[in-house]
Amino acid sequence: MGSSNTASTYDDDVDDSATESDKTVTKTDSDSDSETETDEEIRNRYDTGPFRVGEKVFAYHHHRYYEAKILQFERRRTGYHYYVHYLGWKKSWDEWLTADRLMEFTDRNRKIQEDLNKFHEERKKAELHPTSKRGTGRASHSKLRNSKGGRGKKRKNDSSTKKSAVSSEKLVNIQIPLTLKKQLIDDCEFITHFGKLVKLPRTPSVEDILKLYLDYRCKYDGIVTDSVREIFKGMRAYFNKALPVMLLYKSERQQYEYTITEDIRPSTVYGAEHLLRLFVKLPELLLRADIEEEALLELQQKIVDFLKFLQKNQKALFLSTYHVAEDVETRSNKQDN
Repeated sequence: MGSSNTASTYDDDVDDSATESDKTVTKTDSDSDSETETDEEIRNRYDTGPFRVGEKVFAYHHHRYYEAKILQFERRRTGYHYYVHYLGWKKSWDEWLTADRLMEFTDRNRKIQEDLNKFHEERKKAELHPTSKRGTGRASHSKLRNSKGGRGKKRKNDSSTKKSAVSSEKLVNIQIPLTLKKQLIDDCEFITHFGKLVKLPRTPSVEDILKLYLDYRCKYDGIVTDSVREIFKGMRAYFNKALPVMLLYKSERQQYEYTITEDIRPSTVYGAEHLLRLFVKLPELLLRADIEEEALLELQQKIVDFLKFLQKNQKALFLSTYHVAEDVETRSNKQDN
């Protein structure tokens, strides 16, 4: 709007001052050209990055996308950062976000927002309650949730604990790429809507995938440090502990009970589909772990790189179709008869 008003003023000046010098006319023509400047050209001219101040976007916060407006931007060493206000929420929720946590405000991205929010609602409804098999039940769940004190017991120094948790939460924020979020949504629909399951054992397994990633890094970096190996050894341990507690849907319990025995680790049987679910829960688990900030930052960087590896090899690592669970197939055959 401001651009066209300016152009209109210049046009009036040209009409009223036909005898102005060529220099003035040249200036007017130049300014008139700016009227057709696109949003992309404006961003480039003012160096605002992929988004501009005042633009409406979808902003990612705690596993959901919200409508937001960009109020400020900064160009830092780590890239563009945008200060956003969540529409309909108090200013106290305003925050700085990196560009990879924002999406353009388009119909296509609105569909992604709706699908992702729907996915998390389905997860809440269908999420597994702890199983009691082989000591991986409620006691282990409590241990994962809170290694210090009872589940419902109010802690002392609550305000300092809350402050620490908020700080840690920012450190372990995991931004899952959009194509992998879509994979999570499809995974949820296959299991909760169509009654299907991932056929086990999976090839490649979780352990195979972790080894493939380390080999990939060794090829490109020439070496894999002991600290990186420890990170992915810990990731495997987290997966084995968390799977029966919080990574399975209710309809997957029976399959787990039938497949996993005391001498079989879940990471040797399950694959990329269940491993990806871990990264939805991992920030929650890491908040309860006693990890120094420097180690957390390194962990976050490795997780981001690993998720890019999964995204790059998505077709090879993930199933495109699941198989019908035996009990569902049996019920279907009985109805046909």
